[in-house]
Amino acid sequence: MEKMPYQAHLDVDPIVSTVPVGGRAPKGTEWRYGLPRLTGSMVTLRELRRSDAAALFASVTTEEVAQFISPPPPTVEGFERFIAWARSQRQAGQYLCFAVVPKDSDVAIGLFQIRSLEPDFGAAEWGFAIASEFWGTGVFVDGAKLVLDFAFTTIGSHRLEARSATVNGRGNGALRKIGATREGVLRKSFLRNGEYFDQTLWTILADDWLDAKAAWGSPIIH
Repeated sequence: MEKMPYQAHLDVDPIVSTVPVGGRAPKGTEWRYGLPRLTGSMVTLRELRRSDAAALFASVTTEEVAQFISPPPPTVEGFERFIAWARSQRQAGQYLCFAVVPKDSDVAIGLFQIRSLEPDFGAAEWGFAIASEFWGTGVFVDGAKLVLDFAFTTIGSHRLEARSATVNGRGNGALRKIGATREGVLRKSFLRNGEYFDQTLWTILADDWLDAKAAWGSPIIH
């Protein structure tokens, strides 16, 4: 998700939650009250906390990580506002964002996010940003499996889309590695530092995931 849905300059008024107060959440929407904890072999994905702001600022704003995503918040305080925005969007049922935490740690080293493209997340866009020192370690694949399983089996998505600049070899390679299908090229669709880039559109369907899950096994959800 190279075009980050959060726009700091538009973050003025809080979003009013559509989650009903009291009572029981409708089946499949419990995550709107708070994200579950997803546990893999290398990482845990959990709800963002305000205290994650400094660690995320250090992880996501480096030149290597920020090169092919929309400019992240430029300060720790900006990340605090982003975290508050993400939680309000989650309550509204439009977007969710997991912090990526390595095993035996509680320090966030990246993000996985999902944005609804259709009502109830039937089709959705997902994206990620991981601290560069964890590239090539298996952290992305472990976290991606958790996110995909959550999207398809808990939220009920039938199609997940991801976009990656065609010149972003590492990002495209990561999506190919977890079984995404290359559907085409979106010409000059991503603006970064005054330059337009082509993007590759990658998709994963629910049926694709069910086949892969049978081979990979199920993650743990708390």
